[in-house]
Amino acid sequence: MKISSLDLKRQYETIREEINEAVLEVIGSQSFVLGPYVESFEAKIAQFCCIKHAIGMSSGSDALLLALMACDIKNGDEVITTPFTFFATASSIARVGAIPVFVDIDPATYNIDVTKISAAINKKTKAILPVHLYGQCASMDTILEIARVHGLFVIEDAAQAIGAVHKGNKAGSFGNIGCFSFYPTKNLGGYGDGGLITTNDDELAEFIKILRVHGSKSKYYHSHIGINGRLDAIQAAVLSVKLQYLESWSEKRRKIASYYHEHLKDLPIRLPQISLHNTHIFHQYVIATPERDVLAKYLDNQGVETAIYYPVPLHLQKCFEYLGYKRGDFPEAERASNETLALPIFPEITAKEQEQVISHIKKFISQR
Repeated sequence: MKISSLDLKRQYETIREEINEAVLEVIGSQSFVLGPYVESFEAKIAQFCCIKHAIGMSSGSDALLLALMACDIKNGDEVITTPFTFFATASSIARVGAIPVFVDIDPATYNIDVTKISAAINKKTKAILPVHLYGQCASMDTILEIARVHGLFVIEDAAQAIGAVHKGNKAGSFGNIGCFSFYPTKNLGGYGDGGLITTNDDELAEFIKILRVHGSKSKYYHSHIGINGRLDAIQAAVLSVKLQYLESWSEKRRKIASYYHEHLKDLPIRLPQISLHNTHIFHQYVIATPERDVLAKYLDNQGVETAIYYPVPLHLQKCFEYLGYKRGDFPEAERASNETLALPIFPEITAKEQEQVISHIKKFISQR
């Protein structure tokens, strides 16, 4: 039996009629760019995230880019972030001419190690860009206090963490700006690219709305150089339907994660750890073992699809050679890149499929 790491077709079957109706309504309206469907979704998602402003974007990557632009991060500025994340986190910094400054990760959560941030700050530092990896918030209290002391912006990369909670507050509501992705594989995924910016700052919100339309508030009159960063209406309609189910889907993910944990806890592998005061949404369920590659191949041979997020930390990517980092600079990020493995997790996975995954892992370990 083939077990996929994610099966979006199953999800679609549960909401097929609602999705089709919503998409056809947009097509019938012939209102595809911004407009009422986007505005309606923005209002709903702002309420969900407990935030004042939610601004639909063309992608999570563009959300990060525009967040940096809105904070006037520019050539020669430095932005502190993690080397263990998706490429867009650091590429967005480089795209505005700024310098990504990496800090190693906490080996327990894979999020940025907040005890190492202060040592990376200097006169060129303008922002901290933490990532809520795999669906769990970083230690935002500490990050916010460091930023306050040094007068820095905080831009949250919450692409994998919509609905995640830390001390009663939701991801994307802590910093100056939060950035989300609606890539199809996300817990709240569209049917194409899409993203979101959240903020409680009225001026930043207004500026970002201008930047996402080529720097124009009135058509053909450009006060700034922006980009085409708009969320399209069809994606907004799809996401509005799916948002109604997000909390229940997240709860199912937590139950699946709990089942994995209960049946894998006595094995010689590292399991996900949830920090105190956090509610995890388990975008990914990630285990770790020095035998990761062998285990992944074994599971693949048994029909179990897994994934590696991420096989090469950013400081070792060829395109970032100019930053001058070398192997060994961030040992925890490098270890995570060599040892982590994401198991199948999605709300519609069956108990039988999950039991098969667990059984194959146990069999692999028993044979070592």
